[in-house]
Amino acid sequence: MLEPLAEEYVQADHDDPALLFTAAYNAFSGPVLGYLKARGVDDPEAVTQDVFLALFPKLDTLHGGLQGAKTLLFTIAHARLVDHYRKRERTPDSTPYEPDFDARRSPSAEEQAFGGASGLGVTALLEDLAEDYREVLALRVVADLSVEETADIMGKSQGAVKQLQRRALGALKKRALLRNGTS
Repeated sequence: MLEPLAEEYVQADHDDPALLFTAAYNAFSGPVLGYLKARGVDDPEAVTQDVFLALFPKLDTLHGGLQGAKTLLFTIAHARLVDHYRKRERTPDSTPYEPDFDARRSPSAEEQAFGGASGLGVTALLEDLAEDYREVLALRVVADLSVEETADIMGKSQGAVKQLQRRALGALKKRALLRNGTS
């Protein structure tokens, strides 16, 4: 469902870049942030803002309205993700944050549902998956992109994306059942 401003954009003059930017930000900032978090970006909020800053100068030449903006946003987000991992490869290792030792932390609903008591949450389940599986789940489930948009971003056919998603969900289900002892 579209945000109220996104609905206004669909009904308003489609040549207004400011209105398109506002509608795109309201409709897609959450999914872009979720996609970047799911893919392990160190500062997903900052990268999300960078994605929207990169979108703004391209609005004058953008075709497809709000849907075109969504596709472009996730293409930019994917490029920033690749840049992030390239930079990370060239950066020396740092001491990781360990949330289990932070007294300010409370367990999330996901951790409780997927065996947070044993210290293995959703992130641990996803880390065990193959890279393509994690990517397709992040784009299709977290970012809520269509098969066509995911195929464009990943550089694969739509059939390959569907097959990857089916296999990824199967592997994720199998791991969740094994970790919860209900296999």
